[in-house]
Amino acid sequence: MKNQIKAIKLEKLKAHPDNPNKMSKANLRKLIANIERTGMYEPLIVRPHPKTKNCYQIINGHHRCKALKKLGYKTADAVVWDIDDQQVDILLITLNRLQGSDQLGKKLELLKKLKSKIKPAELSRFLPQSKAQINKLTSLEESLSLIKPAQTSFAEPIVFFLNEKQKSIVENALAISQNSSTTKSKAARRADAIVKIAADFIKFSK
Repeated sequence: MKNQIKAIKLEKLKAHPDNPNKMSKANLRKLIANIERTGMYEPLIVRPHPKTKNCYQIINGHHRCKALKKLGYKTADAVVWDIDDQQVDILLITLNRLQGSDQLGKKLELLKKLKSKIKPAELSRFLPQSKAQINKLTSLEESLSLIKPAQTSFAEPIVFFLNEKQKSIVENALAISQNSSTTKSKAARRADAIVKIAADFIKFSK
């Protein structure tokens, strides 16, 4: 039966060597605290191990498996998928990346509700935010849920990698191109500079 959850001994669960998803030690501690506090976690996704008999290879849930081991669990709830190597490679890339984004207003209201019942120091043990961040977010007087920014106001991230020489050139270009506005953050000024450089390149390339 597809997607049936079964309990599998932790000793039979093997990490996939190509898993690209890494979690910081701090977030792993929060994950452990969450599972310890609630006794609940999302079932792992595994497949029959392609090389080791009677074992399973983890596709999604490597950190949950580590957390369960730390807490002394003997088994983990998992869903077994019968898939080939190519499908696994696709899932390793996508399972931890295809996700929605938070609605900030609702997230703020949830934090306020939690803070009214649980102290920030305790909340920070199992939430991504630190104690200081929780206090800062929940101290905002106006709920972000009342703010309706235009869709175009959201920034879209662009990620690229440079060697040391390339980085030096880009940093120099950004320093020259940045305006001196004190009303904008450093990140916003750098974003403006990148757009200006790109626009000039397009203009003079025609």
